[in-house]
Amino acid sequence: MPLLSIQNVSVSYGKVEAVRNVSLSVEEGRIVTVIGPNGAGKSTLMLATMGLLRLQGSVTFQGEDLSHLSVEDRVERGLCLVPEKRELFHQMSVRDNLLLGSYSRSDRDAVAADLDAVYLRFPRLKERHRQAAGTLSGGERQMLALGRALMSRPKLLILDEPSLGLAPLIVREIFDTIASLREIGVSVLLVEQNA
Repeated sequence: MPLLSIQNVSVSYGKVEAVRNVSLSVEEGRIVTVIGPNGAGKSTLMLATMGLLRLQGSVTFQGEDLSHLSVEDRVERGLCLVPEKRELFHQMSVRDNLLLGSYSRSDRDAVAADLDAVYLRFPRLKERHRQAAGTLSGGERQMLALGRALMSRPKLLILDEPSLGLAPLIVREIFDTIASLREIGVSVLLVEQNA
């Protein structure tokens, strides 16, 4: 049984169909990539998977139908989206942005350990933990968005164009990090415009 199964999904904005009859699955421990041109509906499909847009068809996660679940319930079950625009809280510190990723968790000792693990994975975030998120570079913002998602302890991480607007060296570092997530039991659904 796949970790995530998207079957015959269609999404419309009013009368405009943005996604038509898409099916895909993500097996546990895998990285699956959705590649397509700008405007092809990739982000729309990811938003619908998270419950942020209405869809026709079915989405199951670990065999459970997600249609009746809120976004928060999906996150608590282990599904997490890092959107294309990264959606950080610019006035808040790096540390506070990271801690927001664990907002639904009550295991404070484990949250502290996970924060240390994120700092180990992204040393620049530790160096800048008191700095306002809005003052970070593009690469550091992407690291922060990834780190915040990891604080929710996802089983599946949906990444919408994590390389967007980043220098090639930073892109390589981000993709190395993404590849290493399988070692900690995180599967990835990666959306990219470029192959």
